[in-house]
Formats: sequence, structure tokens, C-alpha cells
Amino acid sequence: MAHRQLAVVLAIAASITALGCASRQVTSPTKTLTMTEILAATTADDWRPNSPDNTLYLEIPSGRVIMELAPNFAPRHVANIKALVAAKYFDGLAITRVQDNFVAQWGDAENARPTAPAARKLAPEFDRADSPDLPFTTLLDADGYAPTVGFSGGFPAARDGRTRRAWLTHCYATLGVGRDMAADSGSGTELYVVIGHAPRQLDRNVTVVGRVLRGVELLASLPRGTGAMGFYDPPSERIPIRSVRLASDLPSEARTPLEVLRTDTPSFQALIESRRNRPDEWYLHQSDHIDLCNVPIPVRDATAVALH
Repeated sequence: MAHRQLAVVLAIAASITALGCASRQVTSPTKTLTMTEILAATTADDWRPNSPDNTLYLEIPSGRVIMELAPNFAPRHVANIKALVAAKYFDGLAITRVQDNFVAQWGDAENARPTAPAARKLAPEFDRADSPDLPFTTLLDADGYAPTVGFSGGFPAARDGRTRRAWLTHCYATLGVGRDMAADSGSGTELYVVIGHAPRQLDRNVTVVGRVLRGVELLASLPRGTGAMGFYDPPSERIPIRSVRLASDLPSEARTPLEVLRTDTPSFQALIESRRNRPDEWYLHQSDHIDLCNVPIPVRDATAVALH
């Protein structure tokens, strides 16, 4: 009898081990790793370099804000922004609006600077057709704004299987295109970054073109505008823009090479779980839930990694 019980115990143990090896989704009796521990265990394959062709440098007096563009979701607007940057459209303009818990916005407040060869108006790209080849890592937690949410190519995103549409979402550090009442009134001449609680009501009402990879704190810490909707009034309060450049237009020594944690890896899935149910001893209650915009997408200095 004892031998039979031992055999059963060993069989169960073997089954648990096999299941654990087959899928990282299976609950493990071992302690959930912290985000710091997960990142320390990543390999080079878990990271991707940011593309210089889709990286913008916004230079303001307090430093460099690095933004990654998303041509998979807004190809016409991204192309138009690149044309504006190539023409040095933003150089000498200013950050004109910083509204508390909302956005920092910049561009030509007087709408007087010529945009040619770039367009001043574009048809909106609030969403795009969903397709089997669109990379998408689904977040299983319920969302109040979309049927399905997750991550696509390193960007927080959403999709609707019924309409077969997909779009980028408004999380902290999202980069969007300002517009007036008309849907086609934005083209990238006015841009904004979310610096507060995620205003998800803007999803599919504004064209999202990317997100800040590094330096969002430089925008979030700017003085708040005292005019209506956070605009700087008087104009002398505006924050000057020294330049906006595409990384690929700069010599390599002037670039800031970064790496972004891929959102299609087991390491990223482990990171999600570490934030859904915090393993830190400080937490006495576990939520068993995480909001899309509360999932961090880590970025690291590629130069420091190379030195190691």
C-alpha cells in the first residue's frame, strides 16, 4: 500500500513539473518574481532596439524627450510628421499648453508657419483594419473602453473582433495629434503627450502616432498653464522648442540608443503577472487585476548594455 501511495505522489509531482514546463500560464507554487528580478533574468532576445527611422528627439531647455512613432497604426500622419521635421517646422516654436493631469502640447499657436511640403490637413487615422498579421499580445483583464486590449509592437492597443478594427490607446506618455472640431483638422503640426491619468475617452477620437520612450518627466514637470485648458497665457510663459529631429538624420554619436522590452515574449507575460499580483511583501491584498495603462513597457540604455 505504501508503495502504491508513493507511486501516486511521484506521478502527480511529475505531472505538475510537466505542466509547468509546457506553459508559463500554469500557476506555480513558487514565489512570483518581482519586475526587477524578471528584468535581471531577461536575455538579449527579449529586447529590441528602437528604430532611428521612427524615433523623434524633442529638444527643450530641460533636456531631450525621446519619442517612438507608430507607422503601423498611423502611416500617413507619421510620414507627414517626418516631412515637418525634415523641414525643421518645429524649430523655434514652443510648448503652448500644459494642462494638469492631462497633456503637454506644442506647435504653432498662431497657425502662421507654412507647412509645405507637408500637409496641413489629413484624413483621420483613429483606427486601422485588424488583420491576422498584426502583432498583438492580449491582456486577459477586462477593459471598460474596448472589447479586447493588449500590446502591439510595444504600444498599448485595443481591438474589436466584431468590427475588425484595432487602435492605439491613450495611456501615460502617449503621443497624439491635436485637432479642432473637424476630424481631418489634424496633421501633426500640433502634437501632445499625455502627462496624467489615462484619458481613454480620447481613444478613436484622436490620431495616436506613438509614445514617449524617455523624458516624459521633462514634460510632466513643466509649469502648468494658467489660461483656459492649460494654455500658457501670456505667451511669454511658453516653453521654447530648440529643435525636433529624426534620430536617423543625426550622426550616431548624437543619438541616444535605447532598447525596449518586447511585448511578445514570456518575459513580458511574467512582468504582467508581477504587476497584476504584486509579490512584494509590502502588499497585504492582491488585486488579481491590472489595467492596460498600468502595465509598464521597460526601456533601457543600449550603450550601457553593450558595455556589460
